[in-house]
This record gives sequence, C-alpha cells and structure tokens, in this order.
Amino acid sequence: MTAGFSADVAVVGGAGHVGLPLAIALADSGAKVVIYDLSQAAVDRVLSGTMPFTEPGAEPVLQRVVASGLLTASTDPSVVGTAENIIVVIGTPVDEHLNPDPSAIPRALDACSAHFRDGQLLVLRSTVYPGVTELVERMIDRLGLDIPVAFCPERIAEHKAMEELYSLPQIVSSRRIDGRERAEALFRRLTQKIVHLEPEEAELAKLFTNTWRYLKFAAANQFYMMANDRGLDFERIRNGLAQDYPRAQDMPGAGFAAGPCLFKDTMQLAAFSDNTFSLGHSAMLVNEGLPLYIVSRLEKRFDLADKTVGILGMSFKAGSDDIRSSLSYKLRRVLKFKAKAVIGTDPYVSEDVDDTLLPLEAVLEKADILVIATPHAEYRGLQTDKPVADVWNLRGAGVVV
Repeated sequence: MTAGFSADVAVVGGAGHVGLPLAIALADSGAKVVIYDLSQAAVDRVLSGTMPFTEPGAEPVLQRVVASGLLTASTDPSVVGTAENIIVVIGTPVDEHLNPDPSAIPRALDACSAHFRDGQLLVLRSTVYPGVTELVERMIDRLGLDIPVAFCPERIAEHKAMEELYSLPQIVSSRRIDGRERAEALFRRLTQKIVHLEPEEAELAKLFTNTWRYLKFAAANQFYMMANDRGLDFERIRNGLAQDYPRAQDMPGAGFAAGPCLFKDTMQLAAFSDNTFSLGHSAMLVNEGLPLYIVSRLEKRFDLADKTVGILGMSFKAGSDDIRSSLSYKLRRVLKFKAKAVIGTDPYVSEDVDDTLLPLEAVLEKADILVIATPHAEYRGLQTDKPVADVWNLRGAGVVV
C-alpha cells in the first residue's frame, strides 16, 4: 500500500451479500481490508468470524483473515479514510413506482465523504443507473479531491462468490487512465481476466446482463403458461426440443424469477429508455404474474376457501437464506385472500428473518395442498399423497397445475 494509508481497501457497505465475499477474497490475497457498514450486528458477526448469511466456502476463509488481522470491520465512517482504495457496494434502488433513484449512491457517500483523501481510488461495484458514475465524479470534483472514480461491476451469482470472484472476467472502467490502471491492478489480485470498457458502456453491460436473464426466464414462463393452459407438460416439451439440439440448450425451465437484481435492473433499463422498453415491461408482467397464475390454476381445481395451502421455500433461490424480493411472499399474499389458511416452511430462512415459518413436517401434516415455491434440494425426494404444484419439476413428476 502507498505510504500514508494503513489499509489497502475499504469496502463501504461491506457486510452484505456483495461486499463481504469480495472483502474476504481481497484479504485472502494478502490485502489489508477494512469493512465499513451501518449494521452493528453484521459487523459484530464478521469480527467473530461468522458469516451473516449463507455463502458456501466463505466462512473458513473469513475466520482465517480475521484471525490474521487482514480483515476488520467497523461502523465508524472514519475508517474509509485509512484505505488507499475505496470500494462502494451500494447499488441504485428503484422506488415504489419502479423509478430508479440515481442520487442514492452520492447521498450514501455523503456519510463518509468527509474522510476521503487525495490519492485514493473510488470504485463503484454494485449495479448503478447509467450516468451515476459521472454523478459521483462530479461529486468528487466538488469536494476538490484528486480521486479517480472507476466502475467495476460485480458479476457473481449468490452462493458462487468464492468461486466466481476468481474465475469470471472483471469489467473495469474509468475515465482516467490512472483510475483504470489502479482498478485493474486491484482486481488482478483475484483474476487475470480483465475487460476494459468506458464507464457508460460498463453501466449498460451490467444492466444488459441481468435483463437478458430476466427476459429468458419470462419467455420460459410464458411458454409454460401456454402449454399448461392446454393441459400439456412444458417440461416434457422443453426436454424434447432441447435433446441433442444445441440451439435450444439455453432455454430455462419455468419458475419464479426473483431476487434483488433481475427485476430491479430490468426496470432501471426501462427508465433509461424513457419507458419505451416494452420487452422489459412485458417480462415483468409475466414473471411477476406467475404467482397469481399458479393461484388461479389452483382455484380451478380446488375450493381454496376450504383449504390450507403449504408453501415450500420462501427464499428467492435454491439453497439460499436470502428472501429479498422473493416471489414466495407474493404467492403467500395472494393466497391469503383465497385460501382458508397459508403456512410456509424453508430449511434455510431463520426464525429471526421470518418467525411465521413452520418445520417441513408440520406443513406436510397441516396443509391440504402444497406449492413448491423455491426448488430447494430438500424437497426433491418429497413423499406425500397430497396435491403438489411443482412448476420447477423438482420432483420429476411434471409441471402441469
């Protein structure tokens, strides 16, 4: 590290799903890393060597780097001033009207900007609305500081962070040559595969990536509804058309397309296009409408007002404890209007997060109808004589509802 700095990297918002794996990986590469986060509870867990959330392979490394002194954490914003490189993992949110708030990151940085110093590098890591990098550059200029700004988007999938931080190419962008070179050197601690883009190109690259996945899931879900409405099994059709046919290998199965990124980023791209992104809005209607579709199909078969429905899986993806933007909760809200009772279970979501959840055995006993909302492996061999809506085909018994 450069003289005058006691840490190599400060990760702002670094106790969360994006920042913490990155902080751990950088510390494991030999960098001295400090996390700044507003959550004292999360900071305390990190300092104790305990992951605040599930991320396979991360906790042993966390314990090692904390014990070695290479990783520490604090709720004191002044620690940001101790590091040569500042990595910000605060993204651009969308509001209740699905409009992005481009000032969210500059506003969040106000809390620690008093501790910025000449000679630092500021790296934006989370997904941002196009133009936010430039907004932050102007903010730094107003502060009168010589700090290059880079946008280097994270590209990892949750639960694969400790693999993909090392295996995936890293996009690096900065308007300044020194910013680009320093950001590249920082991320070469993890991967030798660097892709250079301009900031606006990198901002769109990140949004295009997530939106492309969302569009593919929407196409599959629409195909599923078409087939299901005719009593046909979409999964049989999909397997048949993809068999030894390379141009169909990327067609996903049906299921809830949820989580904190795909929907939000599609809506950011829609706003960026002045709401002319009809394909994105259509994808939103299909994906967000799947829980309602499943309930409407169940209504055709059962008198839901006289039934208890059990939801299996409340996290937004398999093997996860993360319930952010999970469509399982949308399904639960819809069913509360229709069914006699709605109960749920999840092997990963803790009671601290959702104290309404029951053990799987209790749900299997009390429910009249079961819906597999999250394809946890624990449900794969589920044995029951009760009706099961399994849009994922997790049990291999078909997807017709």
